[in-house]
Amino acid sequence: MRSFLTLGQFIIENQKDFPYAKGELSRLLRDIGIAAKLVNREVNKAGLVDILGSADATNVQGEEQKKLDVYADEQFIQALRSGGECCIVASEEHEDIVCIDSHISSTAKYVVCIDPLDGSSNIDVNVSVGTIFSIYRRISVDGKATLDDVLQQGDRQVAAGYVIYGSSTMLVYTTGKGVNGFTLDPSIGEFCLSHPNMKIPESGQIYSINEGNYIKFPQAVKNYIKYCQEEDSASNRPYTSRYIGSMVADIHRNMLLGGIFLYPSTSSYSKGKLRLMYECNPIAWIIEQAGGKAISGEGRILDIKPETLHQRTPAFLGSKAMVEKLEEFIAATN
Repeated sequence: MRSFLTLGQFIIENQKDFPYAKGELSRLLRDIGIAAKLVNREVNKAGLVDILGSADATNVQGEEQKKLDVYADEQFIQALRSGGECCIVASEEHEDIVCIDSHISSTAKYVVCIDPLDGSSNIDVNVSVGTIFSIYRRISVDGKATLDDVLQQGDRQVAAGYVIYGSSTMLVYTTGKGVNGFTLDPSIGEFCLSHPNMKIPESGQIYSINEGNYIKFPQAVKNYIKYCQEEDSASNRPYTSRYIGSMVADIHRNMLLGGIFLYPSTSSYSKGKLRLMYECNPIAWIIEQAGGKAISGEGRILDIKPETLHQRTPAFLGSKAMVEKLEEFIAATN
């Protein structure tokens, strides 16, 4: 009989890497895993109940909220509130930080930034969606935690991960000691270790970008796309264009097969469109921990000092060799 290691068991076994945490970080990761199971249940039955479609509201980004967006946001915040290890949640769905002020969280040391349901525009057409999360240690020592506790550089994360709700549901996370993936076994209701020590291939043949916006891209990105499309047997080109429109799904595929994900600035979004705190920082750290590279076009994403909660940035992430080739095109146009 094949043995397996559950997410809970794996977290406990690796708790020794964080002697300062005394179990709090482990419990926090467990709480996120529990909420992910609840969201997965609703995603899987979304076509059978009244949870598809619009919630007749928009979030702070001006984007239409789907009913499942709202549900996922509520589940993660409730799990973090009940767990008692988190003092602040910064969510894509809220204009301001959500302070968790309860008796059990009075000594909480952690801040969570989260995109509860990435790629929600795909919900109604049964395409993979996901959750992205990022965890920081609180930096203030007195009184209530504040926005300053949230606005930390990505290289100060203590954990980051994503959940992909697809043909199978996977939770992938890092605590700075490599990347591990867990697949949800619905027969026992547990995430089980399925992809230990994940490594993104050094290079690949997939580029992921919304080419419908090509005319609005910076010249360096246009030049790189042309490079990807050129035939060159020596470098196995042309590359294959694959774009799902759900960052988690595109990143997860490239993590396994090799590739580059590009979300540049455009004439419509001069500072980029993806959010730094709860999309780019956690994914960038995962990519780096898996041996890849993550840049904004002006430097390493994890070195960006955030100034606002919903700050945006261009993002280029993936196989190291492919990102470095893009950097050559960027340097040539500067």
